[in-house]
Amino acid sequence: MANLSHPSEFVLLSFSCFGDLQVLLYGPFLVLYLLAFMGNTIIIVSVIADTHLWTPMYFFLGNFSLLEILVTTTAVPRMLSDLLVPHKVISFRNCLVQFYFYFSLGSTSFLILSDMALDRFQGWTGSRHFVAICHPLRYGTLMSWSVCFRLAGAAWAAPFLAMVPTVFSRAHLNYCHGNVINHFFCDNAPLLQLSCSDTSLLEFWDFVMALAFVLSSFLVTLLSYGYIVNTVLRVPSASGRQKAFSTCGSHLTLVFIGYSSTIFLYVRPGKAHSVEVNKTVALVTSVLTPFLNPIILTLRNETFKAMLCRQMQRLKGLHMALQ
Repeated sequence: MANLSHPSEFVLLSFSCFGDLQVLLYGPFLVLYLLAFMGNTIIIVSVIADTHLWTPMYFFLGNFSLLEILVTTTAVPRMLSDLLVPHKVISFRNCLVQFYFYFSLGSTSFLILSDMALDRFQGWTGSRHFVAICHPLRYGTLMSWSVCFRLAGAAWAAPFLAMVPTVFSRAHLNYCHGNVINHFFCDNAPLLQLSCSDTSLLEFWDFVMALAFVLSSFLVTLLSYGYIVNTVLRVPSASGRQKAFSTCGSHLTLVFIGYSSTIFLYVRPGKAHSVEVNKTVALVTSVLTPFLNPIILTLRNETFKAMLCRQMQRLKGLHMALQ
């Protein structure tokens, strides 16, 4: 690049440290990506097609599954293609576009997750949502479809609007420390490390954004589950409590993996982070977590399993009728 203060393209190192062995990563990563894509697609199609799932809980779940597909699609296909080619370059404009959509969609997914926690946590038979447990007589008003659409709309709009000045600020930085990004996508910390501009204000803004979208939704989720656990402890049936805590534990595992990795990566002011560690943790959030989410959110959900049984019976009947 003749002018590295504003390069026309970046070089993504991805997993070049593995040399020729990085090709071996293609198969496992592709399988995980396809399984995550199919699992979340099944959830979306099921929520749309089955009227039994036309409830606020599954409305938010459908939004969350759509976001999982979109977030992974912004980074993983590019990562997969880079595993097969020696020269991994991305244009300056495409890098910023990827940056914008990755962080906007990722922030939206956390806000939707907090909306889900407000409505109810997933999966146990006869489950009651947070609002229904705490305010049973007001649930129809507090969690009406109008409220659900407003919550989802705000969760989608706020990050996309807030990320606009963030992307513009990256576009006007001086990148005089080269154009090589030691990552598999245009992440925030590697971009800032290439800049010789004063990024202290940008780092503070990033920290505020992380507090607003990640930590705030995490606190809402924890408070909701805390209130639900406190209510479940009052359930007189021991089997009911055991079933509730079993599913609550699996869902909290999902919350822990998603939030802990994101908080580790982004809820830290400054840019002097270990790039290799960040790359590994980002891989968990981009590949592993979207693969686990459909399993955790559906296999312990009696309503969803009943829906799958109905669909299987319907397909079986249709097959027999065609014969």
